[in-house]
Amino acid sequence: MNLNRKIKNQANLITTTLIIVGILAVVNFLSYQIFYRFDLTEGKDYSISSTTKNSLKSLDDVVSIKLYFSKELPSEYMNLKQDIKDILDEYKSYSGGKIKIEEINPGDSEEEQQKIQMLGIPKLRFNVVENDKYQTLGGYLGMVIYFEDKKEVIPVVSSSKNLEYEITMAIKKLTLDKIPVIGFTVGNGEVSLNDELTIIGKELKKQYGITAVDLSDGNLISDNIDTLIILGPTAEINERSKYVIDQFLMRSGSLLIAQDSVVVDQQMAVSQNRTGLNDILNFYGLKINDNLILDGASNEIVSFSTGGFFPSLVNYPFWPKILKENFDKSNPATANLETAFFPWASSVDVLPEKIGDNKILELVKTTDESWAVSENINLDPFQKFAPQPMGQQTLATSIFGKFESFYKDKDIPKKENEESDSDGKEEFVSSVDSARITVIGDADFVKDNFLSRNMNNLIFFQNVIDSLTLDPDLINIRSKGVTSRPIEEVSEAKKMSIKYFNIFGVTVLVIVLGIIKYNLRKRRRFVEEDEE
Repeated sequence: MNLNRKIKNQANLITTTLIIVGILAVVNFLSYQIFYRFDLTEGKDYSISSTTKNSLKSLDDVVSIKLYFSKELPSEYMNLKQDIKDILDEYKSYSGGKIKIEEINPGDSEEEQQKIQMLGIPKLRFNVVENDKYQTLGGYLGMVIYFEDKKEVIPVVSSSKNLEYEITMAIKKLTLDKIPVIGFTVGNGEVSLNDELTIIGKELKKQYGITAVDLSDGNLISDNIDTLIILGPTAEINERSKYVIDQFLMRSGSLLIAQDSVVVDQQMAVSQNRTGLNDILNFYGLKINDNLILDGASNEIVSFSTGGFFPSLVNYPFWPKILKENFDKSNPATANLETAFFPWASSVDVLPEKIGDNKILELVKTTDESWAVSENINLDPFQKFAPQPMGQQTLATSIFGKFESFYKDKDIPKKENEESDSDGKEEFVSSVDSARITVIGDADFVKDNFLSRNMNNLIFFQNVIDSLTLDPDLINIRSKGVTSRPIEEVSEAKKMSIKYFNIFGVTVLVIVLGIIKYNLRKRRRFVEEDEE
């Protein structure tokens, strides 16, 4: 009886194996006949977005993309080359014939290489070890996109991670009638674009025109500017400058204000920062509070000197780290962000009595284990922090909708040394039906030294500017590249449970499985003995 059962089992096994092999053979054959890409990544990182597809459908003329990739590249770049070709193939497929792609191997011709370098694509040097020899190879990883007589250059394509955003943005720039312009105010102690904001300046110049706006001359801001950014002013802003800002908003301009209400200097000394911007912000329905926010549950680990040879790493509540769930999920600017941090930030309040029917978006919040300090602020990282009443704090807020001028029914401030009303040339605008304001209670987070710690701050800032300036759908493409996943904060009890499970859990599990298997064998033996 046992022999028959064994023969039967072997026959079933062979039949099952043949069926599986047959199915695999059929699937393999069909896969060569039907092409379809299954993108299983959470953010669909290897598929172009609906925003790109819509942009391609709206093209009214041919866009040419020339890919300059050297044939002889280190092996790690060959996969990149294939990823780029796959992405470009999708562009071509969804463009209805409006995207033409040409792949060019620069080769060794000096004439060809000079021509490529004239386009703005540099020759790169790669260090490789081959056949036990250390070698240096030269090559190109660039791309040029042409539309009519215009072109956009992507000098180095070192990753496919954010390539869709760069290509789609380049196509939009080429096909737009006007490139959006961003104005950074100067003259009131603002953070310098050429000094402490070189990273953000370089990134913004890829898609916007950038210009400085001097508020001190009292002239109204040009209608050519789409978004005005007031970043980290430290001097008191006079009444005429406030009027200029107000009138920019009334002419449907978008306004971004990032301000430190409490300034921390190099010696870790604090001082209040009175700029007067709260006068107009309060009228629009927002307020930057005179405080600093601490987050006891989610904050950055910061290195501080203790006077010895080695610095100490400590969790610093004065640098709140924003968790994924505390970004506004209804806003494209923040919906896909994973984290960001805001050093020495102040809270931003909404004044409900001033808002009316306008739409409010609280973009960034701390955890509910946060508190504010506004007096006798002690920044010592080694102190024993004594939390005040705790709760979530808002660090950035946007308002969209209708606004009235702060200067309606008031005397219009005149320029310095001006007696008449700007020679009667200025037209006062008393209200606007649709405008956008975003206020952030911190100006440090986009400075170069802080961006080097966490580039997610850059993504947040770019997304906010995009949401104020242009098509918010583009934000979704850029946010696909966000991959930072901070470790989830857990309670001490949960930490200990996980720790002891790792130490003893696997051993206990193996013992239990062994006992179960032993009992099953014992039972089977008894059954076989009974059958005999």
